[in-house]
Amino acid sequence: MFEQFRQSLRDLMERSTPPEERRAGLAQMKETLVRARMGLDDLRSGIAATRQRLAAEQRELETVIRRKGLAAGINDRETVALAEKYEALHAERTEVLTRKLSAQESELALVEREVGEMTTALKAALAGATTGTPLQSSESAELDEMLDGDARVAEEIDALGRSSRRSAREAEADQRLAELKRRMGK
Repeated sequence: MFEQFRQSLRDLMERSTPPEERRAGLAQMKETLVRARMGLDDLRSGIAATRQRLAAEQRELETVIRRKGLAAGINDRETVALAEKYEALHAERTEVLTRKLSAQESELALVEREVGEMTTALKAALAGATTGTPLQSSESAELDEMLDGDARVAEEIDALGRSSRRSAREAEADQRLAELKRRMGK
């Protein structure tokens, strides 16, 4: 995605393009940037999910260790052996999730930098495409608002999809409840 953006920017800057093609190229760059920003949201939600899974695994590991200690205290060898097996399993999962979280955080930092560079490049390209002079602060704010507006539209579409699925699930639940009531004679 980023390579396509960079190529579009290079093409736009290196050759004298007719205004129509330039506008189309800028529109494509803007769309790519919006998708990249939405990708950032996906990365952030992935990190949050990994953190939750890691916390759950750490709690499970602590529980298994505590149970192993209790079983050792009453000389229950079978439970101790089982607890050791699960301790190793949860310790391994915790280690894997810790590495995964580290990789996701590194990826997020990288993508945030790239999106920042893309935003700066798009602002510069728009400034060159529109006036031939750098963007004024009001124009820069307008671009930020425009880009955020596209992200909000995507969020609204996602929310509508979630709402539609929820409505369908609720309708199905109501239908099942009505069928159950009918069967029970109520």
